[in-house]
Amino acid sequence: MKALLALLLLTAAPVAAETIAITGGTVAGTAGGTPIEGGTVVVQNGRIIAVGRNVPVPAGATVIDATGKWVTPGIFSAMAYMGISEVSGVDQTNDSGASKSPFSAAIDLAPGINPAATNIAVERQGGVTRSAIGPNASHEIFGGQGAVISLAASGDIVTRPRAFQFVEMGEEGARAAGGSRPVAFLNFRNALHEAERYAANPVRFEDGRGRDAFVTRLDAAALVPVVQGSQRLLVHVERAQDILNVLALRTEFPRLKLVLFGAREGWLVADRIAAARVPVITQPMLDNPNSFEALASTKSNVGRLVKAGVVVGLGILEQDASFQARDLPNYAGNMVAQARVPGGVGLTWAEALRTVTAAPAEIFGMTDTGTLAAGERGDVVVWDGDPLELTSAPTAMLIDGVRQPLTSRQTELRDRYLGLKVQDAPLQYRR
Repeated sequence: MKALLALLLLTAAPVAAETIAITGGTVAGTAGGTPIEGGTVVVQNGRIIAVGRNVPVPAGATVIDATGKWVTPGIFSAMAYMGISEVSGVDQTNDSGASKSPFSAAIDLAPGINPAATNIAVERQGGVTRSAIGPNASHEIFGGQGAVISLAASGDIVTRPRAFQFVEMGEEGARAAGGSRPVAFLNFRNALHEAERYAANPVRFEDGRGRDAFVTRLDAAALVPVVQGSQRLLVHVERAQDILNVLALRTEFPRLKLVLFGAREGWLVADRIAAARVPVITQPMLDNPNSFEALASTKSNVGRLVKAGVVVGLGILEQDASFQARDLPNYAGNMVAQARVPGGVGLTWAEALRTVTAAPAEIFGMTDTGTLAAGERGDVVVWDGDPLELTSAPTAMLIDGVRQPLTSRQTELRDRYLGLKVQDAPLQYRR
């Protein structure tokens, strides 16, 4: 066994320790913000060690020629279900929610994340290197604890388990709580007070509790980091007044580390969100007023929030969350176009790139991710064109300094059947 372990270490070490120099490309998403023409990015031992125009290539480095191409940090999806929901309509592949469980806040998503899920490779082909993975709340307002993952093709992909707690408020929260927003807020406040009581004396937590107690011991324990401010709380809320009500909860629970999720009417109260220093995760192309809580939806939402000083990261909010994070760069590009629409408010190109790289990393407290700078994780993507254009695609990708395959089950099927003669096809495909 020891010999086998030694062999594994010998074969694995050179991959992680490989020095890679990406040369000649337009390097964007740097610490300085201004793209570097003809720049070089050097990655060693999983970390970026140098970025610049005249950076020497270390002896023995593997060189990726990016001449005529773009080089950016990896795309960081601020929310998705990849790995936890492979086919959302097939229960056997969907572990994002648990409608029959007696637990809610205590549910930890990490053990359900499947690194072999086919949608992970598809997203990786779109330049996505990291993602927050969130739960679905079903019968309770609290959905449980989400994680941050990498999209690496091998190894442990869970970068940060229990990265945040997720709670539904607004229309969905009202439904889960029993039918109204006041009940949802009552449940929320009751749960956090129970967490405070648990933190004060875990041994005697059950003392004086009757059968009508709404929070289980495990759920109360899971909410302690939330009420103490050591775990982020993602609150799904859309309506402007709901947003203000959530921000006001800090009066009662001052250490809440809030992140607004959705916030499609956020632009109406952007100054209040900015003043509260609460970041927002949203989907900019979800701009139809398709619910009563989102009647003021607009494509200018992100632009107005950013102009007000709010940190905004882009994520996927709907059923497509299991497989469409690869569209986020294009969504960001639409925010650039929105700035050119008469009356529209959009983003600069650099601001748009930030919403899918540095901003999500900042929201989840990953200070070594999302920017091309010395010391950062080696998450780097080489694109064949402007990464915010729909027609551009990655030609090379590193995650933690390890080069990743840009293939998926779809490309394998394409290669299998493309050009196949009829007589060589499987029986079901013969005429």
